[in-house]
Amino acid sequence: MFQLNTSKWLHATVLLFVFVAVNGSEWIIERVKLLEINQNYLKNTSLNLVSYSRRKRVINFYTESFVTFDNNVTVSNEYEEFMNNEYRPAFVGLRFKLCDFIEAPYVMIKQKFGIQCPIPPCSLSVSPHRGQKTFPKSETFLNGANASFLENQYLEWSKSKGSIDSSWDGLYESVNSSKLQIDEFQDDFSPKSNAKSKSSKVTDADSKHKIMLHLAVQNLIRSYQARGHLLAKTDPLGLTFAARWLLKAQSAPVDLKGVNCKLVARELGTILGDEHMDMTFELPHRTFIGGKEESLTLREIICRLEKVYCQSIGVEYMHLYDPDSLQFIRERMEVPGCLEKTVEEKRLIMRRLTKAVFLEKYFATKWPAEKRFGLEGGESMIVMLEEIVDSSTRLGVESIVMAMQHRGRLNMLVNVCRKQLTDIFAQFKPMEPKEPGSGDIKYHLGTYIHRFIRKTNRYIKVSMSCNPSHLEVVSPVVVGKTRAEQFFKGDNNGDKVMAIIMHGDAAFAGQGVVYETMHLGELPAFTTHGAIHIVCNNQIGYTTDPRFARSSPYCCDVAKCVNAPVLHVNGDDPEAVAHVARLAIEYRCHFKKDVVLDLTCYRRFGHSEEDEPMFTQPFMYKKIRSMKTIDQIYGERLKAEGVVNDADIKGWEKEYMDTLNKHFELAKKVTKLSIMDWIDTPWTGFFEARDPKKIEDTGISEATISTISKHFCKPPEPWAFEVHKGINRILLNREKMVKDGIADWAMGETLAYGSLLRDKIHIRFTGEDVERGTMAHRHHVYHHQGVDGATHRVLDTLYPDQAAYSLHNSSLSEFGILGFETGYSYSSPALLTIWEAQYGDFADTAQPVFDTFICNGESKWVCQSGLVVQLPHGIDGAGPEHSSARVERYLQQADDDEDLIPDLDEKDMALKQLRAANWIVCNVTSPANYFHLIRRQIALPFRKPVILMTPKVGLKHPFYRSPFKDFLPGTSFQRAIGDTGPASKNPKEVKKLIFCSGKVAITIDDLLKEKKLQNKIAVCRIEQLYPFPYDLVLKEFCKYDCAKVFYCQEEHKNQGPWLFVKVRLENLFGKKIGCISRPASSASATGIKWIHAKELTDLKNKIIEL
Repeated sequence: MFQLNTSKWLHATVLLFVFVAVNGSEWIIERVKLLEINQNYLKNTSLNLVSYSRRKRVINFYTESFVTFDNNVTVSNEYEEFMNNEYRPAFVGLRFKLCDFIEAPYVMIKQKFGIQCPIPPCSLSVSPHRGQKTFPKSETFLNGANASFLENQYLEWSKSKGSIDSSWDGLYESVNSSKLQIDEFQDDFSPKSNAKSKSSKVTDADSKHKIMLHLAVQNLIRSYQARGHLLAKTDPLGLTFAARWLLKAQSAPVDLKGVNCKLVARELGTILGDEHMDMTFELPHRTFIGGKEESLTLREIICRLEKVYCQSIGVEYMHLYDPDSLQFIRERMEVPGCLEKTVEEKRLIMRRLTKAVFLEKYFATKWPAEKRFGLEGGESMIVMLEEIVDSSTRLGVESIVMAMQHRGRLNMLVNVCRKQLTDIFAQFKPMEPKEPGSGDIKYHLGTYIHRFIRKTNRYIKVSMSCNPSHLEVVSPVVVGKTRAEQFFKGDNNGDKVMAIIMHGDAAFAGQGVVYETMHLGELPAFTTHGAIHIVCNNQIGYTTDPRFARSSPYCCDVAKCVNAPVLHVNGDDPEAVAHVARLAIEYRCHFKKDVVLDLTCYRRFGHSEEDEPMFTQPFMYKKIRSMKTIDQIYGERLKAEGVVNDADIKGWEKEYMDTLNKHFELAKKVTKLSIMDWIDTPWTGFFEARDPKKIEDTGISEATISTISKHFCKPPEPWAFEVHKGINRILLNREKMVKDGIADWAMGETLAYGSLLRDKIHIRFTGEDVERGTMAHRHHVYHHQGVDGATHRVLDTLYPDQAAYSLHNSSLSEFGILGFETGYSYSSPALLTIWEAQYGDFADTAQPVFDTFICNGESKWVCQSGLVVQLPHGIDGAGPEHSSARVERYLQQADDDEDLIPDLDEKDMALKQLRAANWIVCNVTSPANYFHLIRRQIALPFRKPVILMTPKVGLKHPFYRSPFKDFLPGTSFQRAIGDTGPASKNPKEVKKLIFCSGKVAITIDDLLKEKKLQNKIAVCRIEQLYPFPYDLVLKEFCKYDCAKVFYCQEEHKNQGPWLFVKVRLENLFGKKIGCISRPASSASATGIKWIHAKELTDLKNKIIEL
């Protein structure tokens, strides 16, 4: 609330703006300028000054141009500078100086009314309440907070003049002596009595009281809008109230039965009595409770506000910045009759509830001991989703991508996604699967369907994404899938494709990835133009009471951080549930922003069907066990209204039970489970069009190399775009490389991306610094040095008909962003999705995405992904963090039996290895090999994720160079690169064979050249660690059969690839091999330079030791 603090002249200013609102602004001074703020006085002075525009001309402080008087007098640009530089508090407060604006009119008021008080000291401030970005246009200067203050001051003054500052004496004495002719503006501010007054003139004291009463009523309306949700009856159990967090019990006015006296008393104090209840008050234009009526009695105002804001729906929306959003929600909540449903709608809701309730009962009857996480107690979720689906087709949505928790998932699959009951029932049987893979439990499975909606006569695609038990991991995945589908549909505004994400109350409040997902909503490269978030709020987290699970009043308060409205609804009122569902989809489609639905319900049983909830929630479950089911509650309500009868309900129940029994019998005939039946995103036609035994050529022509490399060296026209001088130096170096026919790391990756864009392959590449590259090597986006925000995107203009290159820096988030890109990669095989960590260990915070989606998504759900994860990796003295990407973790998750060596004579062994792998782990050491690896992702007849260790330092080292001939047709990715130096010419002289992977190859190469040991020590670089290149490493071993064999790594011995490689090499060679590495350590690297130097020296000595 706004606060009006006492000052010696403030009351005169109040009168000034009342006077202005009535008499217009003709007499306002013709010039208004801003002077320096009197900082000392500002500390003690604060005034709300916003527009009052009911029927008179206004002083409008909402507009960016500050204020306009009669459309011909404006404030100078000093205001904008003042706003931008002087005052930008945390909650975007609005503060400005009004010295000359106040002073002249103040003198006029003083002369007209004879008020004796000092000239203002030129110091005012204006501040909206916390969280408000600007003043809404509908706000009034005569705010209830000010009214309460003025009234209380007057009451205190009436009791004892010495009880308040003496500066108020002039005002209140003037009021009492009738010196102030308030009747001049009585039309705007005075309440109208139903009984006609005998006199057109009233005493000033009466007018003053009526003004204060009117203002209090205005504030009451706003209070219901802002805080009515605190007293709404949204809890079907009646056990909790959000109001207990914020409202204190106060004495209520007399004769206000049936209303929330706490709220009324809090806002109106003691001035409201029975005699005011039948007074008529003009309604402000920020409410729609009057419908076509402009005024209502106080009794009717309170009655209507109670019905709107304090029943089954609690609306949190006054924190929104956009005034249009506020009016949009008010109109759909406050217009009389808007909450009513037609007879047809009520009957449809009843039928949907019958299906939801009886499906859960059927599960419980047929499989009483089976864990399924039923929806009992929250069946109105089906009504909510069905209403959203129906309404979305009316609004033009063609596809909905959904994610949800395990609670009620089977019910959702059947009644919303229309999954065949036969397939659902078959999941309860122990059967052998048709396809290879681990599969997943039934309440993790997804599906998709093209549904026909009879109400709108349209089709809509509804997909439910597969998800793990790790709550909320699926949320960013679904947002990424939605964004990708929007891209491929050309849906740039989110009109056709929409995401719906369902959450549990404990997870929504407790999991950080919820915020990581929601904060993407307004980022241009990640927005899906609004998602609907539904919280299945059963008021408990496993066994944890909400009082011990969150610090906020509501489980969904995090949504306010992204300026999303929150609609709380009682799950036992299906009509209210349907209403907020329709409001949510209309809001999302109109404003293209997130909206949150808090479905407050309960769990009729424990966390699962096997759980006993009375152990930990005895009071709650005593209440629950006395509750009727939702179909009984709503059925009785409709029968009382005459909408349905017993015959209708019994008929619907029998009809659905017959359907359930029919599919139960059909499920008995199913003998094998099919994982393929649960694909949530099919790639129609992709696999059929590919030769499963062939990898397409990854080389490119000389002409393509020339086109891309020259374009990469060409700066934008200097007259049109000013690049940094350092960029010009980089471009000159690149130009020299092109002339020499050499590619460095940046050129190698650019050739890969550019050639794929030419082939119409869409590339999406994101990460925290990918536009420039963390190591400042890429520079695919130039920034104008003279124009803020102007950029030149190098590869966007490579070919006139190329595919889109979506290269974007991301927010500082790994969990949310990696989940997003994982979902994006699931959408289509005709794209390359890349996520690059700023440093390799940044992926640590996204580990759930690796563990539950990337690593095993195909095995569990037949969901293939071609995602490339690039992790800068290397032990180079940077300290324990930002050194190791923990390659050992990804190798440990490889689904490969170390004791099984494949048939090395098989022609397609390498391809079969790739097909069987769950992902590919590489650490490449040449630009050409990187190029072929990236292009192989598209050339494969299937899709696999790639975990790629990339270099952090040495990107300019001669070792990281490849001649253009290594990119030509006929060349390909090398899983291992054998020694091509002096050792390979005379293998019998070689004393030592070293296998290695990654940057340590540079250390070995430089050292052997320095010590002239190139003919004594042979080196083989293993570029693809998994699937392991058995055939190539065996070839090198046989070539140097007299040499001692070692594996060398720069990582510590208990880290890196050593433990993965060791057992495979020893099984393959039939002999022990040695290890050259840093000693075992709990940290990935040292942060002490001396230790780093010593470790490096020791490592080098072991390398050259013969």
